[in-house]
Amino acid sequence: MFKEINPTEIKDNVFKLISEEWMLISAGDQNKYNMMTASWGFMGEIWGKKCAVAVIRPQRYTLEFVNSHDYFALSFYGSRKDIHRICGSKSGRDVDKTAETGLIPIFDCGTVYFEQARLVIICRKLYVQRLEENCFIDKSCLNWYNDKDYHYMFIGEIEKVLVKDDQ
Repeated sequence: MFKEINPTEIKDNVFKLISEEWMLISAGDQNKYNMMTASWGFMGEIWGKKCAVAVIRPQRYTLEFVNSHDYFALSFYGSRKDIHRICGSKSGRDVDKTAETGLIPIFDCGTVYFEQARLVIICRKLYVQRLEENCFIDKSCLNWYNDKDYHYMFIGEIEKVLVKDDQ
């Protein structure tokens, strides 16, 4: 069972949360949805709003769902790296990641997240832009892009934060 909290009540260190625990980025609806593992992103305030930023490479199937829906979810699963091994290495174009992981979808606020999550952050898209090579000041960052497959950056206003009742 989840309870809703204010974004300012998130107890986790967001650096550890994203880069060490990892997250699923998910989007879609009851008809079709997808999710992917991510370990890059950030949270903070911009335009007077509490926001989260998700980045997605162009070849990821999840990009289609985030692009075509107004909302996306970021969800966290503690030490459940088994979920991330599947969702980070297999494409929803080829396999049913829900069946392979045993995740149970919940549809809420125009997006999808999963019952097994310990923390869910639902975001309404405000801004999207593809990173551009000519905008990199520190050219060493381009080493992450051998194929020039620059991420799309989505800034989303945090509309809902859910935590498991036992936290």
